[in-house]
Amino acid sequence: MSNTKAPVSREYTINLHKKLHKTSFKKCAPKAVKEIREFAQKVMGTSDVRLDVKLNKAVWSKGVKNVPTRLRVVISRRRNDDDEAKEEMYSFVTVAEDQTTKGKGTVKVDDE
Repeated sequence: MSNTKAPVSREYTINLHKKLHKTSFKKCAPKAVKEIREFAQKVMGTSDVRLDVKLNKAVWSKGVKNVPTRLRVVISRRRNDDDEAKEEMYSFVTVAEDQTTKGKGTVKVDDE
């Protein structure tokens, strides 16, 4: 994690199973969304985190209590175009196309 706040995209694997241990069933999916938001804040260093609709659908795909064990996500730090924004950067989290997690660590993604 560097102190330079440059726009960057990285692909991460988040182990939701570990973060949702000892969570009551009806709170699993909402807590998973909060944990993803917290993870993005920590790795990108921005307090403004925006989640993609596809990511929300992926978390809720198996219902409120059967959240996917691991989720592969792409987190992009982007410039804030809004003039009244408190921060100059925000993080945008979306689900990765390839959900296989074996042998994959953090990968820098080329911006299109």
